[in-house]
Amino acid sequence: MKNSLRKISRGTGLSAAVLGVSALVLSGCGAPPAEEASGGSSAEANSDYLGCIVSDSGGFDDRSFNQSSYEGLKKAEADLGIEINQAESQAETDFGPNVDSMVQGGCNLTVTVGFLLADTTKAAAEQNTEAKFAIVDDNSIDLPNVKPIIYDTAQAAFLAGYAAAATSETGKVATFGGINIPTVTIFMDGFADGVTYFNEETGGDVQLLGWDKESQNGTFVGNFEDQAAGKTNTQNFINEGADIIMPVAGPVGSGTLDAVIEANAGGKDVKAIWVDSDGYETAGKGEEFILTSVMKLMGDAVEDVISTDVEGNFDNTPYVGTLENGGVALAPFHDQEANVPADLQATLDGLKDQIVSGEITVESAASPK
Repeated sequence: MKNSLRKISRGTGLSAAVLGVSALVLSGCGAPPAEEASGGSSAEANSDYLGCIVSDSGGFDDRSFNQSSYEGLKKAEADLGIEINQAESQAETDFGPNVDSMVQGGCNLTVTVGFLLADTTKAAAEQNTEAKFAIVDDNSIDLPNVKPIIYDTAQAAFLAGYAAAATSETGKVATFGGINIPTVTIFMDGFADGVTYFNEETGGDVQLLGWDKESQNGTFVGNFEDQAAGKTNTQNFINEGADIIMPVAGPVGSGTLDAVIEANAGGKDVKAIWVDSDGYETAGKGEEFILTSVMKLMGDAVEDVISTDVEGNFDNTPYVGTLENGGVALAPFHDQEANVPADLQATLDGLKDQIVSGEITVESAASPK
């Protein structure tokens, strides 16, 4: 096992081209997008620009990727002085009507949030070539008027898996997903490799429940809405001995927090790892039991794509968020900092540097190519 992972995780460079962003052109190489606030006459000059967004079925209050993307649009409204509009999907049947309503409403650019909106976005872009779109978490559309915003989330999830293995008291950790799609399994793959790497480097024997990277099989709820199922899955993992659980399931993760809160109230020491946003800041409950979060900085990318279009520099080159350009990151330990090994943060910083340099290559079947 040790030798097989070394073949996978160590390499001479990153397997996918890393695209950085500059303050003006998202597709340029370099640092993450700088935040530039505009005001006065500049903001007034942008008041005829309409930026729009359509959520997937998780809605804008999912405390996850829909919410983060929407916050990016709101920040563009404040910083650039644009007008905005939004359509919240309650089910997949809302996708088509919601995207059509944005196009018919005269949106200059419509952000669609999530892999599940890919077919709808592609159809709308093909039928409305004068309209521009950006889609979060999908890179399947190759059209001049569609800008993919994607993330090599496995890199940050690797760090979370290592941190989980390093802090587990029971020697068992777990993860599960909402739907078995690439934007979910990429988290689970990276998490699995982080656990395995910890075992290799330290001689540990931490077990991962809920996901097998090699077979690409694991535990899934089947949607992003059923919080009761999220709670049940988490309780099952806790009963099997897992003391750190990472749901990759949008609002379903709220059910995980319910189970973790109850387990701790019952005398167990159980923690969660959040995804997409910093759960300590966004989850709304149980934050004291969140070890860390695997973050995708979607708000920054959404605002910058709109800023680029306002400047007249829209293009369809994908933005790929990585550890190197700050598009993905591991959140601080917050309240859990006192409960982690003293040298863990330094170890994680070193692993991040090795991933950025290419000394460690984190690969997932779902990683951006």
